[in-house]
Amino acid sequence: MLFLMAMRMPVAFAFLAANLVGALVFIGGEVSVLQLVANATTSVTTFTLVPVPLFLLMGELFFHPGVALRVFDAIDRLLGRVPGRLSYLTVGGGTLFAALSGSSIANIAMLGSTLLPQMQVRHYKPILSMGPIIATGGLAIMFPPSALGVLLGSIAQVDIGKLLIAGIVPGLLLASAYVGIIAYAVWRDPEAAPHYDVEPAPLGAKLRLLATNVLPMAGVIFMVVGLIILGIATPSEAAAFGVLGVLMLAAAFRSLTWESISKSVLGTVRVTGMVFLIIVGASTFSQILALSGASGGLIGWATSLSLHPLWVLAGMLLIALVLGMLMESVSIIMLVGPIFFPLAAGLGFDTIWLAILILLMLEISLATPPFGIGLFVLAGVAPRGVTLADVVHASVPYIAAALLVACLLIAVPELVTALPDLMR
Repeated sequence: MLFLMAMRMPVAFAFLAANLVGALVFIGGEVSVLQLVANATTSVTTFTLVPVPLFLLMGELFFHPGVALRVFDAIDRLLGRVPGRLSYLTVGGGTLFAALSGSSIANIAMLGSTLLPQMQVRHYKPILSMGPIIATGGLAIMFPPSALGVLLGSIAQVDIGKLLIAGIVPGLLLASAYVGIIAYAVWRDPEAAPHYDVEPAPLGAKLRLLATNVLPMAGVIFMVVGLIILGIATPSEAAAFGVLGVLMLAAAFRSLTWESISKSVLGTVRVTGMVFLIIVGASTFSQILALSGASGGLIGWATSLSLHPLWVLAGMLLIALVLGMLMESVSIIMLVGPIFFPLAAGLGFDTIWLAILILLMLEISLATPPFGIGLFVLAGVAPRGVTLADVVHASVPYIAAALLVACLLIAVPELVTALPDLMR
């Protein structure tokens, strides 16, 4: 598979080709091809995957009609003259967008194209301009509606609703850590975010902005997250409500056009097709691991070691982090999911807790060289003159903060499991 990827074959097709060879070896003959076809049917016609295209569509509809920019402008005016307010705006607005887009790449691209030029004009230093963008952009992996979380949950065969809800507290901890880094950087070096005059908004205007632009977004977030937590809707139903909410919001803002709808649908179809092809390969990969005896052998070997299970966990997370430096997140999930989760079950780990830790490693890897895709996305949308080295240097403190949050989640698993346990 790695050879085919090096030959520039698309990941989904490289994985399918490698799985076909594996099926011919371990199943043999025409039966192996029929098994691959059967997997293609059963793996993508499952109810648990319905949220994937809906969550993607919700994020596209939030971006193309311009709803995102309107919300960011409102938060910007609400912050007033706070030192480093554009950096705080990045974290606050990016967290809101993460809870609506489900795509870290879209989050980074939107934040980089809208806020980075403004921060550079005002001479913000990279730690307060590019750093918060690439760090906050990755939060879309953690918060519902995380399309990557749905994909991981379907491969790991865990409760999708509980997995989505489990990412809320870790996501908020990460956002809080990023705010702390910004506050410390501004306190230590006030010139990192030079002061500039802002026309003060009266209290009445701020309340109107809050009521007309920010609170409606909170309503859409509740339609997705709140309905799942309260047990009123399944993740699939909540995703449909989320799409409806964003459509209503765009229509209320008078920014919904046929052009924006067509762009949103086209973007959704492209990404969904790629994801579903990879799921077809992942399902066959799981069967090949079982038929070849690889899964059972690996579990037996790991459980027979005298190592503490936490060392095995550290090894799994390190593998996910290193792969994230080299590969795209969906590809990593299809490779490690069928191996890690049977192993985790054999060691007695909570699979939802492990899934959140893996998602966190994938988020960190977006900003990790040499091939962290978030680095290239931000460098691509940034104004001329910004180099990849600038982006990497700015992201280092935020990577360190995310690793500390990962250690906290390992030490206190209840931070991940508490909210899912409250669900009906």
